[in-house]
Amino acid sequence: MIALADGGATVEIAPPTGGAIAAFRLDGVDVLRPTPAEARIAGDVRAHACYPLVPCSNRIAQARLRWDGREHPLARNFGDSPHAIHGVGWQRAWTVDGADARSARLSLVHEARGAGATAWPWPFRVVQTCSLDGRGGEALLLLRLTLGNTGVEPFPFGLGWHPFFPIDADTTLAFRAASVWENDDTRLPVARRALAGGGRFATPGRVAGSALDHVFEGAGGAAVVSWPGRGIRAAIEADTALDRRVVYTPEGRPFFAFEPVSHMTDAFNRAARGEAGTGTRTLGPGQAFSCTMRVRVRRSR
Repeated sequence: MIALADGGATVEIAPPTGGAIAAFRLDGVDVLRPTPAEARIAGDVRAHACYPLVPCSNRIAQARLRWDGREHPLARNFGDSPHAIHGVGWQRAWTVDGADARSARLSLVHEARGAGATAWPWPFRVVQTCSLDGRGGEALLLLRLTLGNTGVEPFPFGLGWHPFFPIDADTTLAFRAASVWENDDTRLPVARRALAGGGRFATPGRVAGSALDHVFEGAGGAAVVSWPGRGIRAAIEADTALDRRVVYTPEGRPFFAFEPVSHMTDAFNRAARGEAGTGTRTLGPGQAFSCTMRVRVRRSR
């Protein structure tokens, strides 16, 4: 575990558990969902506060990746789901390249050989940096991913993060989007629906009672989560490359996820079929791509 601290802000990072964040607090108040002690011991990344999505976000249909005229079978890595999900970074141990009181640099090298090829067919190296600024009675957590292609072939990719936030009865979320994808029973997108006026969260709306697991497109500007009872609010900002937001609100659970990501669900297969606007990007040999997410927290009273 790596501990960062500055002013009244603290962050705990678990490099062996998917390079995940275990906690982010301002003056002892949880901004991200806290990770239970048993989940830390067990290395249960799904119970951690936030983890990186690399080299893709969300589901790849039927664990089959079609690209450049070839079909690559992928390992199913999410229980009994028929799909592959979230790439490989969240299920690997990351190496600590350096750390000080306010920042940490982690890396992961993926070799696409043997069983590794069924996790992701192309080799890469990814670096995640985490920095904390807790001065002025506020807190800024900045996360940055840099993905590099270490192989000899171009490959499709996407990046993002999967932060979880606690839900209280009065928790509200505010963000604007142009459209949302409706899903089938296996959470694959089937129809895009335009959102009038920016959608249901264009003005702050209560999160409790929602049941969402959807990709929102055309998202811009900061999203704001407010916890009036805790007296804090957080603004989630991301680079323009991360122009999608996945909102996951499991029914009856005391948390939700708000994920800035660069592409839609099953983007690569849809792009291979000739569909435009999926968010798919291609990384050539020797090339690298970076993106950032910022979570800025302040007292609301």
